[in-house]
Amino acid sequence: PVAASTNTSVPAAANVHPISVDSGLANNINLAFTKATLCAPGSSSNCQTIDNIVIDTGSSGLRILSSALVPSLALAQQTDVRGNPLVECAHFVDGYTWGPVKLADLQIAGERASSLPIQVIGDPNFPTAPARCAATGPSRNSLQALRANGILGLSVFRQDCGSDCAQPNNRGMYYSCASSVCQQTPMPLAQQVQNPVSMFAVNNNGVIMQLPSVPAAGAARVEGLLVFGIGTQANNGLGAATVVGVDPNSANFTTFYNGVSYSASFIDSGSNGLFFQDSMPVCASTSAAPGFYCPESTVNGTAAIQGTNGASATVNFSVANADTLFVGNPGFAAFANLGA
Repeated sequence: PVAASTNTSVPAAANVHPISVDSGLANNINLAFTKATLCAPGSSSNCQTIDNIVIDTGSSGLRILSSALVPSLALAQQTDVRGNPLVECAHFVDGYTWGPVKLADLQIAGERASSLPIQVIGDPNFPTAPARCAATGPSRNSLQALRANGILGLSVFRQDCGSDCAQPNNRGMYYSCASSVCQQTPMPLAQQVQNPVSMFAVNNNGVIMQLPSVPAAGAARVEGLLVFGIGTQANNGLGAATVVGVDPNSANFTTFYNGVSYSASFIDSGSNGLFFQDSMPVCASTSAAPGFYCPESTVNGTAAIQGTNGASATVNFSVANADTLFVGNPGFAAFANLGA
């Protein structure tokens, strides 16, 4: 087939930034990417624009591979009260990232977050991850493992850990590294890796991730946009949208599907399909889509989601045979009907 491409028009505005769903650097499927500019804090000339950063609504904070940064950028290292470098172990469903917390000025669209704490993943100047960190899953500290130059975490939380990590008995996310020894340490809220949007001057209360519809067969590339702020500009009004409240500690809501209630449901653009329990057949491990659902014909489903505020909404979705999609559409990166 001819590789299809769809797009959403990007209006010219300071709070609008282009994104795309494409294969990226590693033949990715259903991941949205963007670019951002990092500058040394306070500098307008010592800057670098980095592409192929995956957008993740399931986490908070900007994380950039050390290998993607030019040495001359020389970002400022965050330290504890004794002057020791602060390093983070960020936990994800499919592994962890390990690296120092540094400060950078972030420029994205017309927005700026000054002295933003970010994580530099896989910095070779720091010791390897402590055992407690390494035990959380596979390392995602290289381009081969991360499959992107970085992660732009835009979840509903300001910090990537919050009050738990400000306590002595925290989640094992932040460490103070003196020489080759890294010890778990409390991390004040202001020093934790921050959701960049929360540090913008105006459009800092949320983000809209907008993408066009995708044909049933998928598309090679889909172009969309991020709109920063909710109800702060003419282009980001809430309108008649249903506000589905989420748990303030987990960001979870409840999904009702096939007579079962799933209270730990969440929206995560860093996941590349619709993940839910069902009896439909799973693609073989030797297929082009191991682990995804492979129904004989497309299944059309309906689920209901309910927020902690009692608001509810209906979600209609389709699940196609993933193996058929992948084999029949080589080079396609965007699919609206992948389930697992």
